[in-house]
Amino acid sequence: MPKIVFLPHKVLCPEGVAVEARPGETILDVALRHGIEIEHACEKVAACTTCHCVVREGFGALNASTEEEDDMLDKAWGLTPESRLSCQAHVTDVDLVIEIPLYTINHAREH
Repeated sequence: MPKIVFLPHKVLCPEGVAVEARPGETILDVALRHGIEIEHACEKVAACTTCHCVVREGFGALNASTEEEDDMLDKAWGLTPESRLSCQAHVTDVDLVIEIPLYTINHAREH
């Protein structure tokens, strides 16, 4: 099984964590299953940027982003060339290192 390392995030996982993932599931679903409450205001349909993440290692192994995802990402805070919407990026058999940005475009968390 591939592993995902979520780098430390002062609110969501202060110590960082390494977890197992199942090929085919999204980065967001892996995070939620392991108690990392990444925001997902649009309920995983690529209609917002609250689940934006930066793939620090393993980016090339992910499924290609769609034009819809790329259009949404243009609105994300802290966009990088390795940015993805975690609700749209599907895990393969390659280990990943993920950074969750400190801020989103939401003014307040919905949880």
